[in-house]
Amino acid sequence: MNQMKTLEKLLKNELSATETYQQALDKLKVDVEMGEADDLMPLYECHKEAVSSLQALTTRLGGTPAVDSGAWGAWAKLVLGGANLLGKKAVLTALHEGEKSGDDDYKEAMLEDELPTDLRSLIETKLLSAQTSHLAKLDQLLAAAA
Repeated sequence: MNQMKTLEKLLKNELSATETYQQALDKLKVDVEMGEADDLMPLYECHKEAVSSLQALTTRLGGTPAVDSGAWGAWAKLVLGGANLLGKKAVLTALHEGEKSGDDDYKEAMLEDELPTDLRSLIETKLLSAQTSHLAKLDQLLAAAA
């Protein structure tokens, strides 16, 4: 895949994650029985940092960074919207699936031969470990919600 297309895909994934987490946090803050908002806020903030890093890298590489998640984000919002109707466990499951998808996309990007060195370094040092941490946190929250 073209290196800018890979970067754009990863950026749109992160934008989608921030939009989805914002929607989940809004739902969890309103529903007093769902005390997970405080647990999810650091994950949301981490995705916002990833967006900033990927946008800056896109600019450094001569591209124009995406500012919205496009069709993928609309789909993620639809899925989470449905999960919101079903309750806390469904919301957490939807977030977990999104994190797993992001983790898979970062691992797939690492297999590309022509991945820009800056992007490879960012994925290796920050983004993949964040995904692993997010998945572990969501696993913990899902176990407590069972």
